[in-house]
Amino acid sequence: MKWSLNELRQTGAAPFEVDETIDLSESIRRRNENIIAISPVHVKGFLVVDSLGLLGSFQISAKLTVPSTRSLNEVELPLNFDVSEYYVDPREGNLACFAADDVVINVEDGLLDLAQVAEDNILLQIPMRVLTPTEQQGEAPLPQGQSWTVTEDDQQTDNDDHSQIDPRLAKLKDFFKKDD
Repeated sequence: MKWSLNELRQTGAAPFEVDETIDLSESIRRRNENIIAISPVHVKGFLVVDSLGLLGSFQISAKLTVPSTRSLNEVELPLNFDVSEYYVDPREGNLACFAADDVVINVEDGLLDLAQVAEDNILLQIPMRVLTPTEQQGEAPLPQGQSWTVTEDDQQTDNDDHSQIDPRLAKLKDFFKKDD
């Protein structure tokens, strides 16, 4: 679904309701090769003209199948999140009027593409660390091979290793002391 920004502005203060199911499987897998599969994406929300411009508020839901970042086993990742963004034409918009925490998207060609909005936000929602349920519970062994092992950063280590100061750096502790 594509709409012209001018067309959407003419709706006035009445919200333009959106309730669409979109198939993004080809385009999203082209942008991120790690995505194995994606269900049809459901987008529900509205577009409304307010004092700052065209505001879009949507709830996006989909199921992704991605590889585990540890074992590369397939993991089904359900996504259900809200998006609130302003859409402006870069030739017309005054970006100084927006707050620092407002998400403002420049729409170059004057057409708002709902599929592109959903696709961009889904890609932003994929976590950097994806684990299978057994890996999350700590039941799966960490990968290892001949002369190498994988360790987790959040595992507790022996405190004695961190309490000793490297003798080469010991003189630096006095570097910032002020003379009395």
